[in-house]
Amino acid sequence: MNNIEIIPAIDIIGGQCVRLTKGNYETKIIYDSNPLNVARTFEKAGIKQLHLVDLEGARSKNICNALILKKISENTNLKLDFGGGLKSKADIDLAFESGASQITLGSLAVSDPDLFDLCLEEYGAERIILGADVKNGFIATSGWEKDSGIELFDFLETFLKKGIRRVICTDISKDGMLEGPAIELYQSILKQFPEIQLIASGGVSCIEDVRALNHTHCTGVIIGKAIYENRIKLEDLVNEFIL
Repeated sequence: MNNIEIIPAIDIIGGQCVRLTKGNYETKIIYDSNPLNVARTFEKAGIKQLHLVDLEGARSKNICNALILKKISENTNLKLDFGGGLKSKADIDLAFESGASQITLGSLAVSDPDLFDLCLEEYGAERIILGADVKNGFIATSGWEKDSGIELFDFLETFLKKGIRRVICTDISKDGMLEGPAIELYQSILKQFPEIQLIASGGVSCIEDVRALNHTHCTGVIIGKAIYENRIKLEDLVNEFIL
């Protein structure tokens, strides 16, 4: 069995590293005032990839924290996936120019599928990740504040036909709850779409959750609060899944 990719998350509001619960901005907890220091800590531990989310950008019309992306890119060797605020071609270009290896597009896939197609053609499927944030079986957008009315499996099928392969799927009801990931949901997705490179996000509370996701054949797992609250040690993740 191939080891699952371990991808810590850094969520940014006001230039600080924060976490939310179920995407609710009123639940914000600040974990560090310097995201670059957090990224360096991950890299020093042996982490190779990072999921960086501009939470301010996610519910606004543009990127708000491109400078933080640039700082982390210029001062680490981490492979950076960036999301949040990517609602125009200019901001998508800015994200790549600021050092993103890949970008995650979720809201844009719903609001402007033509622009999504243009970016997919220009940058290639290896650099564009589809963000499938799901609530009660339907895709949520705009920082998870809007219900698109689009069913998850229909959404996935549409974009797989366009050439997308890498998908981050977040079960919003699990996010930040530390109650375990949506194992059955991911199993259902992979059963119907075995070609997807599926990255699980939300709910991971302990290393046993990561092992369970590894057995589902998910490609990767995004981990946030469980690391910040010391439910999972970085060295244990690195030793078991990376080294």
